[in-house]
Amino acid sequence: MKTSIIGSGSMGSGIAQIAAQNGNQVVLVDTSQQAVDKAKAGHEKILARLVEKGKLKEGENLEIVNRITYTTDMSQVVGSSMVIEAIIENLDIKKKVFTQLEELCDQDTILASNTSSLSIASIGSALKKPDRIIGIHFFNPAPLMPLVEIIPAVQTDKEVAVKAREIIDSWGKVTVIAKDTPGFIVNRVARPFYGEAVRIYEEGFADPATIDWAMTELGGFRMGPFTLMDFIGHDVNYAVSSSVFEAFYYDPRYRPNFTQKRLVEAGWLGRKTGRGFYDYGEGAKPPEPVKDQNLGEDIVWRILVMLINEAADALYLNIASREDIDLAMTKGVNYPKGLLQWADEKGIQHCVDTMDRLQREYGEDRYRCSPLLRKMAREGQTFYP
Repeated sequence: MKTSIIGSGSMGSGIAQIAAQNGNQVVLVDTSQQAVDKAKAGHEKILARLVEKGKLKEGENLEIVNRITYTTDMSQVVGSSMVIEAIIENLDIKKKVFTQLEELCDQDTILASNTSSLSIASIGSALKKPDRIIGIHFFNPAPLMPLVEIIPAVQTDKEVAVKAREIIDSWGKVTVIAKDTPGFIVNRVARPFYGEAVRIYEEGFADPATIDWAMTELGGFRMGPFTLMDFIGHDVNYAVSSSVFEAFYYDPRYRPNFTQKRLVEAGWLGRKTGRGFYDYGEGAKPPEPVKDQNLGEDIVWRILVMLINEAADALYLNIASREDIDLAMTKGVNYPKGLLQWADEKGIQHCVDTMDRLQREYGEDRYRCSPLLRKMAREGQTFYP
């Protein structure tokens, strides 16, 4: 099978590596020769390390790199069974690329976008034959993260969706099906992990170190929200937050925060600039958290109930199945357990009571309880038998 990847940044080169490791002939295309050369050097280094670790046999690394054609010539995609676009999150640029791809590819070539926040239907509208457009959203770093969201647009042919999922499954990935709505599953459901954590900080309830301590030590999350935002980069995280907020017609639940906006404006983007919520400069000491058990448990539950509420609403609005929502959050962002499973353990009524208490306290639509949670509490139901 021949697979082409458009864009040789960290995501595009990661997807190219996965496809080549699974025996595909791969074409990796970028407009910049320097970017293409960088991607090849990166592959050679990563795959050599896998040989050293015993995860690849001697010589396998060279075979994998030799399966990849690194090029700036878009016409090299001719004959591909599938093309995955992984370029800048700009709708107009993506549409131009897909228009170009349609001229080069066969009628039955699957045309996919790795977008994390843009409408697949809108991207597909640029095509004369939009029934072969689909979203295939990998998570960074693509070779290591198991989850891939498969997002059919309203125009997507059902057979295209089935075929695309079969291909990604054959690459050893865990796939979930998501409706073509802003943020899909993970970037929609995960918003409160960042947003509510910053809100708690803005209120002076706790500092970033204490909130991170609570979420990791007491909540069981692998990384606290402030450490994670610094790791992702505030320019990226804030852009996704703004995109989701706008796409949901400015629903207060997804409103970005001024604290992160100011960090972006200051150029304090996190680890990559040496400063974000934390100082990563030489000799800088990480701040000590306040290890108060009661305070920590309050922090964890407030963020967790907001996440549960968002997951319940995603199920209520048929964004994805119960199983796929929980799978997406455990495999896509390494949550310690599925949010709907967590809701059952905490008690649906307890979730409703907490959301109602927060809404009474703040008087904001941000804290409105999902109708599904309210109905389930009233009828004594749980998400899982």
